[in-house]
Amino acid sequence: MRRSVRGALVAGAVVALAVGVAGTMPAAAAPGTSTRAACRISFPGEARCLAEYRTGGGAHRLAVSPNAAPDGFGPADLRSAYKLPAKGGTGTVAIVDAYGYPTAEKDLAAYRKQYGLPACTVKSGCLRVVNQQGRTSPLPEGDPGWGVETALDLQMASAACPSCKLLLVQGDDASLEALGAAVDTAVKLGATVVSNSYGTDEFNGMSDYAKHYTHPGVPILASSGDDGFTAASFPAVLPGTIAVGGTTLAKAKNARGWKESAWEGAGSGCSAYVDKPAWQKDKNCGMRTTADVSAVADPDTGVAVYDTYGLGADAGWLVVGGTSASSPYVAGVIALAGHAKTVTPKKLYGEPKAFFDAVGGSNGYCGGDYLCTGLKGYDAPTGLGTPNGITPFQ
Repeated sequence: MRRSVRGALVAGAVVALAVGVAGTMPAAAAPGTSTRAACRISFPGEARCLAEYRTGGGAHRLAVSPNAAPDGFGPADLRSAYKLPAKGGTGTVAIVDAYGYPTAEKDLAAYRKQYGLPACTVKSGCLRVVNQQGRTSPLPEGDPGWGVETALDLQMASAACPSCKLLLVQGDDASLEALGAAVDTAVKLGATVVSNSYGTDEFNGMSDYAKHYTHPGVPILASSGDDGFTAASFPAVLPGTIAVGGTTLAKAKNARGWKESAWEGAGSGCSAYVDKPAWQKDKNCGMRTTADVSAVADPDTGVAVYDTYGLGADAGWLVVGGTSASSPYVAGVIALAGHAKTVTPKKLYGEPKAFFDAVGGSNGYCGGDYLCTGLKGYDAPTGLGTPNGITPFQ
């Protein structure tokens, strides 16, 4: 059974965000820990952010220091796991989220300094923060839950492509109209690739919003969801969107040095509304299947994130996960590869052996079928697999 707690982000939950478990490598969650969703359940016409953070196990508040590694995987861990080059990529990774995050630049600076990544500031032109109209002012009112999401997104894109520029487009709110407009703005402002770490259950009429996620030459990625094998998630289910699922990542004594399996929360589904794309060949779903690809997502063995917005004296390092981590990370890998204009779902399905295969694990009950089980080859929780270098995206 999943341990995520759904509900409103009340004051007590905000304080809990900064609680973690001391250590250097998250092989497994420590006893007494649990995970919590950063954002409240969405209302009709809205999307919910998909970040989940680890709570319990004792206080863990580290200052930025080269001598003390925060809990959670850092950029070097992920670079090792996915065999990425240390350099490369000059594109712009766009992050679309709802509401404001006033400490975005400061928190990003702390994260990048901690891990020895080059500075990325507004003044240098590396970081740009705009509202859904593309203006730097006024920015939307802040929201601590979406702040956790935005911190995760910016920092995971940085981990994958330290030399890439970052464009943060903040929707006025979490409505589908605002988020769709923000995606359009990201593309208009020159995004190389766009990551969307939010979603809602697919619905009749979602085709009205599909135009916002259809931009030839600009890959649009979306998290597949954090509720396991259930209804497919919008916008991940759209045929032109790259749906990013999630894995549990751990070190291993094998040639790769790492192992991955399907994360129990990774969203997967067989659409009730979207026709089967010609490039998708799985047999037991006659409609669009999600996910397409995947990366690290399990918050129990999650990534390190630095966030100080709305956390008061407990601000600092968090251990965060969800498919909110995998989408911006894969977006960063696409930008790192340097050939984003050619990356489409169809292209990825043409190179299934170019990915690391995540085998094992399950995100629901389906009689062991690939729709909810990490099997050899394609499966819905992890898609084609996880990045094996930049080859799949060239």
